[in-house]
Amino acid sequence: MNNLTYKRILLKLSGESLMGNQEYGIDANVLKLYANEIKSVKELGVEVGIVIGGGNIYRGIENSSDGIDKVTGDHMGMLATVINALALQSALEHAGMYTRCLSAINMEKIAESFIRRRAIRHLEKGRIVLFAAGTGNPYFTTDTAAALRAIEIEADAIIKGTRVDGIYDSDPEENPGASHIPEISYGDVLKKNLRVMDLTAITLCKENKLPIIVFNMNKTGNLRRLVSGEAIGSRVVESPAMYAVRR
Repeated sequence: MNNLTYKRILLKLSGESLMGNQEYGIDANVLKLYANEIKSVKELGVEVGIVIGGGNIYRGIENSSDGIDKVTGDHMGMLATVINALALQSALEHAGMYTRCLSAINMEKIAESFIRRRAIRHLEKGRIVLFAAGTGNPYFTTDTAAALRAIEIEADAIIKGTRVDGIYDSDPEENPGASHIPEISYGDVLKKNLRVMDLTAITLCKENKLPIIVFNMNKTGNLRRLVSGEAIGSRVVESPAMYAVRR
């Protein structure tokens, strides 16, 4: 474990990533892939916390035409994250990992209530901790929940898993000529409107000097290489010139 660059991480996954090639729902093959990737770093001794979005099931309503107000829609989105957390928890346990699911909304029949000290203790005992239901409040995204939980558990970094190889100056899935950005400051992410994470999440990370690493979660071995210090994906830090990564 002494050779690891990141010894405690908060892994942020989008709900959409669980869909695979489906239009909605959860792809069992993606769950298995992610569980194996997470297991590979857990076996190195990394302490892992996870926040998953709910966009594969339900997204918060904006300018809704179906009669569901914003607050209700956000609560529905929080419940969607619980479904995803339970699905990934099951996949991790089938892979032989010990886990705990902590929810920001009280639902003691299926998940423990989030308490910071409890979460840290679970991590110290070698359990993978899944943080469900966002922050428990409407108007806050799972990006913000990930930043908040990462700070609370004193993670070394937020690791954001995506379908692309990091941060680009435009969407690489729509623009084949998009330029990859290996490192960038929090301020430039906001100035360039790169949408790495939302404004609140970026601000929380900046104020707490918490690095954000964006990488392709779908490439086998990427997560293991990243926590071992290889230059995988892109990094958001206070001052890129001062941020050293072993190569």
